[in-house]
Amino acid sequence: MEEGPLMAAAGAPAPVAIVTGAGSGIGAATARRMAADGWQLSVAGRRAEPLRDLAAEFDALTVVGDAATEEGAQALVDRTVERYGRIDALIANAGVMTAGTVEQLTLREWEEALRINLTGPFLQARAALGSLRQTRGAIVAVSSVGGLRAGPGAVAYACSKAALNMLVSALAVDHTPEGVRVNAVAPGWVRTEMGDEEMAEFGRARGLDLDQSYAHVARHVPARRAAAPSEIAEAIAWLASPAASYITGTVVSVDGGTAVVDSGTTAMLAS
Repeated sequence: MEEGPLMAAAGAPAPVAIVTGAGSGIGAATARRMAADGWQLSVAGRRAEPLRDLAAEFDALTVVGDAATEEGAQALVDRTVERYGRIDALIANAGVMTAGTVEQLTLREWEEALRINLTGPFLQARAALGSLRQTRGAIVAVSSVGGLRAGPGAVAYACSKAALNMLVSALAVDHTPEGVRVNAVAPGWVRTEMGDEEMAEFGRARGLDLDQSYAHVARHVPARRAAAPSEIAEAIAWLASPAASYITGTVVSVDGGTAVVDSGTTAMLAS
């Protein structure tokens, strides 16, 4: 059989990746993509059943818990090293969408969005850096086009993702000289469980079904559609791989062109 781009050479250990938020959507798609490339995996999340179903596909380690706490992040790293002896990539994917304006959000909602979307990746990176230095590994955070451009009623989400982008930059400056690359992907609309929930609520208010809702929000996107999780996973897997060896401190938009559109000309795009 012809070797894939990341399959280990004879006698060499297979690379090891942690994927958080792996129970569904982008996280599950990323785990599947990296497993196909020969990675060994720890898949993490707060829901046991989908993680175990996923892990059964390629004999991954499952770690059930909240990796956005200091104890949870450290336990995730410790269990991975105990199982595999190394970490070559951290995929910080777990996140939440918290809707609301400043006046609508409670302090608890604001703080929870920051905890999961920003403090979680901070804690996971801190716990994993020692192992990543040894392997000259990579961190890939899953941000959002919502961290690059503000949208309505998404202040907590937008702020947490914008701060995540700066965390990526700061980590890259501090740790790329030590051999650890750090990047992010910024998806636009993606057909995930979280995206479906948003689109269902959006559609109910307008009499639209799920497909119609996605088509409506993507009507000004140059690609004219939402992404599949597998399309985001391709970019994540590439950034984690040696093929991206000279890329660090970058936020790669995987958004069908969303972020480049001039909002003042969207009527022309929709024609």
